[in-house]
Amino acid sequence: MSHPQEDDTINAVTAAQLSRIADSGIYTSATSLDPAAVNVAQALIATLSGTAEKALLTPDLQKLTEQVRQTASVDFPRITATDGVRLSAHTIRLRTSEPRPVVIVPSGWTPFGWALFEYTYLQLALRGYHVLAYTPRGIGFTGSPFTSEGTIDVAGPSDWADGSTVIDYAQQHFDPSRIAFLGESYGSGISQLVAANDPARRVKAVVALSTWGNLATSLYQHDTRHLAAVTALINFTGGPVEQKFDAATQQILADFQAGQNLDDVVAWGTERAPSSYVEQTNARGIPTFFSNTWHETLFPGNQVVEHFDRLTVPKRLNLWIGDHSAPEGAGLTIPFSGPNLPVDEAFAWLDHYVGGLANDVPGWSPVNSQIMFTYRTSTDPQTGKDVITEPAIREPRASWEDVTTFTERWYLTATASGSRDGGLRTAPETGWTREFTAGQLTEATAVDAIITTGQAEWKGNPKSYNTDKFDRQNLAVWASAPITADSHGNAARRIRGVPELALTVRSSARSTTLVAYLFDVSSDNTARIITHEPYTLTDLAPGQDRYITWRLQAAGYDLAPGHRLILTVTSKDPLYSDASVDGSTTTISSPNGSPAYLTLPLG
Repeated sequence: MSHPQEDDTINAVTAAQLSRIADSGIYTSATSLDPAAVNVAQALIATLSGTAEKALLTPDLQKLTEQVRQTASVDFPRITATDGVRLSAHTIRLRTSEPRPVVIVPSGWTPFGWALFEYTYLQLALRGYHVLAYTPRGIGFTGSPFTSEGTIDVAGPSDWADGSTVIDYAQQHFDPSRIAFLGESYGSGISQLVAANDPARRVKAVVALSTWGNLATSLYQHDTRHLAAVTALINFTGGPVEQKFDAATQQILADFQAGQNLDDVVAWGTERAPSSYVEQTNARGIPTFFSNTWHETLFPGNQVVEHFDRLTVPKRLNLWIGDHSAPEGAGLTIPFSGPNLPVDEAFAWLDHYVGGLANDVPGWSPVNSQIMFTYRTSTDPQTGKDVITEPAIREPRASWEDVTTFTERWYLTATASGSRDGGLRTAPETGWTREFTAGQLTEATAVDAIITTGQAEWKGNPKSYNTDKFDRQNLAVWASAPITADSHGNAARRIRGVPELALTVRSSARSTTLVAYLFDVSSDNTARIITHEPYTLTDLAPGQDRYITWRLQAAGYDLAPGHRLILTVTSKDPLYSDASVDGSTTTISSPNGSPAYLTLPLG
């Protein structure tokens, strides 16, 4: 056995560390992991491998490692890819003569590679699985035992080939009864792509958490680049760009950041899209489990939904409150005192489709949506933060199509006398125009920070906006009157699905970006975001109208009675590239024959 880590830099795990991870997640920013999460993983690895020279674990984690050591052997091999690149890996092999399935776990996009989710591997071993975790090529801090050689292929063909090589290794060392892949974030995309492309068709089930369906549209849609997401990923590889990526990938990333040669960027992302191989997945009948979030900032939900919809295999889509990794990250890292549904349901999927367990998975509805923000909370007097006392409701549906049962059209109207804002009304109104000065950030933004804003809302503290602070010089607002409860329950509106916005725009410049936000506004003018989406227009003739429609990101949201809807359109958001010219004028209108409207999906 090779040992990946001595314990001289590892601190004893404390209850306070575990509590912090449970409350705040595993990230402290989009590009930094909580040191407590890393410490827990390293302490588990050192204890499991026998290199710990002192007690490092809490009693329950100590018991967990002892149980695994009694029933399995562990190793930390290097698996050599077909081109000679050596992949850092970790195996847990059950001591049994009975054929057992193996779960292969490619790590997420983290400089700590496979090490971060050691707790998950131990849990899987106790459930009766051999485990093989590995770090995809190029990922990780230079010199770390958890880092793989080579350069990052960003879930490209080299990663698919590596996945097949890892399967070869698993077959040789475990002789498994069946093979499954489980991945979170980067590992989830690789899991889907290996399953669809393995020449021998050996993958029998996939769990894809915080995943993507189409990498191209995750990063570039409506002619708008998702710059902040890509910048965060580049800064979280464990080394400088010139060391972590080959020349071709460096060029793709540089073109993306510069907004040039975007056809090549789209082709590169499309090759790495599981949705490009949906026919292979369907032909192979691979049961596939998805998890995503409503306010996902790395892999926005619509492209996952569209991919999911095209699958004809046994499938499941869980949609949760929050942002990337918020629902399942902590549950993959530490124990919880009660159920952790995002992870427990993923395990149940494996138990049925590769473990052979006769559980209730076949009776699950293919879609299950957690509804924002239907949890009940109370305020912790010590921290001042809200704590969830009753979980948010979840709504099972037989298909994504069944999430939306009807639609309602709200028309954008002119500014009323004495008001700064236009209206949202049920009857069309044409002939009006609204202007704002483009090019400046405003208080209307999708998030304060990638991942961490969504982590807070997952734990009961969604971002609050003061709509009085929205600078109407640099944005436009349309507001409904207070809305009473509809005939479908206690909510004023049960928003379920993908909203669509249609309007006419012109600019004094040759290009502009629009970012639309839909807010839920209470009587004191504080708001919560429901959904948003950017749209960029180029090659405009100054002063010439352009009629556009675009789909906002999917939402599952209950609007409380007496609350209002506010639609806000700005020209800039920190998440995205923009083509807005500072100081230019953007004009939104509703001409005769083409009234501006917002279509709300309801259910």
